[in-house]
Amino acid sequence: MSNIDLKSLTIRKAHEDMKAGVFSARELTQAYLDVIAEKNPNLNAYLFIFEDALKQADEADKRFKDGTAELLTGIPMAIKNNICIKDKPTTAASKILENYRAVYDATVIEKLRKAGVVFLGGTNMDEFGHGASTENSAFGVTKNPHDNTRVAGGSSGGSTTAVSANCCLAALGTDTGGSSRQPASFCGVVGFKPTYGRVSRYGAIAMGSSLDQVGSIAKNVEDAEIVYNQIKGDDNMDSTTIPESLIKEPKVKEKIVVGIPRNFLKEGIDEDVMKNFEESVEKLKLLGHTIKEINLPNIDYALATYYIIMPAEVSTNLSRFDGVRFGLHKEGENLLGDYMKTRAEGFGPEARRRIILGTYVLSAGYYDAYYNKATALREVMKKDFAKVFEEVDVILTPTSPTPAFKIGEKSNDPVQMYLADIFTVSANMTGVPAISIPSGFTERDSNPVDGQKGKQLPLGIQFMAPWMGENILFKIGKDFLGED
Repeated sequence: MSNIDLKSLTIRKAHEDMKAGVFSARELTQAYLDVIAEKNPNLNAYLFIFEDALKQADEADKRFKDGTAELLTGIPMAIKNNICIKDKPTTAASKILENYRAVYDATVIEKLRKAGVVFLGGTNMDEFGHGASTENSAFGVTKNPHDNTRVAGGSSGGSTTAVSANCCLAALGTDTGGSSRQPASFCGVVGFKPTYGRVSRYGAIAMGSSLDQVGSIAKNVEDAEIVYNQIKGDDNMDSTTIPESLIKEPKVKEKIVVGIPRNFLKEGIDEDVMKNFEESVEKLKLLGHTIKEINLPNIDYALATYYIIMPAEVSTNLSRFDGVRFGLHKEGENLLGDYMKTRAEGFGPEARRRIILGTYVLSAGYYDAYYNKATALREVMKKDFAKVFEEVDVILTPTSPTPAFKIGEKSNDPVQMYLADIFTVSANMTGVPAISIPSGFTERDSNPVDGQKGKQLPLGIQFMAPWMGENILFKIGKDFLGED
């Protein structure tokens, strides 16, 4: 095993050490591969380890020798397996794409490759991003590194587990309704979602096109920021990216006004989560930030609205997986038979549920009653947020209403599973940036009778900022975690 201290390593520290020759990119990559070999058979964080990881590290070492190394050169990262990496298996954790190899690099991969990042492998996830627990993967559940009987969260559970268990230095996830932030909260790491349109979606397998964003997952805020700064920007291949000329970042103040939507923090929140949230509010006061109670009158509808818009977009996006051009192909009696057999065998239960739900809300008799109403309400929510951001700099909530739950605990109750996203979906519905920050632990499964100590489960808080306000999130996040 390596003598590199992976636990306390940050991107900047790793860069400085490689530059100074303390260790090479190859040695660092090998150190992570050793940990993966030891932990991954149990955790199931990675679906694939890329066989050329050490070769990529050798290329990074050449850049350190010739002086062209950048901050991310030689940094070993994990990539959620719905982001295309040329010639690598890209499955979105679905049987329908089991043997598919990407034929091009996603824009975010292109940008990281340019910086000299080492791609370690593709991480597990809920199939096509459908889930809050990574139990909906066709390739098995990912376990929480803090307690192997519990879920890692989802849908980016593989990426957050990999970061938390020191199986990579940072990772990419995608975030459609909280998929980078909620598992980050469950695994005790930082999960970040940018403003919609700040990062290209080209090459990320689409789930909900008006909601999806590629986000960064890391052990601290600065690392999440470094990765974001590398992948952000306008892209001709994605018409929803915002041209640089239109980017107007809000001013970052020394002391930040934090809004708390008390009307939204009511029943259904775990007692320990609420206690931790109140302690976090007190900590922000001690740091000199101002706390202000706010009202978001329509935020209660965010989850219900999300579960109309998202499945509608899912049913449209997943219609391309028909067994004709790529992925799984099953022979039926005719072309329709091919489609039906391929899709019935290729999609898991949750993907099928969302396709059916989405097709229903888009159908002739129900389009106006459901989809049109949901999109109109979404615009109302955006106005609510814009109004609140005239008074406050950020909005604070818990990231999730509970700590990580037991594997299998909510599998038969999709509504309970969907409620895990209650605090995170509004950022996707409105397009604002959001970040989940580790905020402490709660003890579970202790047994006072036989003196058995419980497991320490991580908790997280979420900050949302105005559109383009990523810098405000990084500032308050670093303040909260005491990063220099």
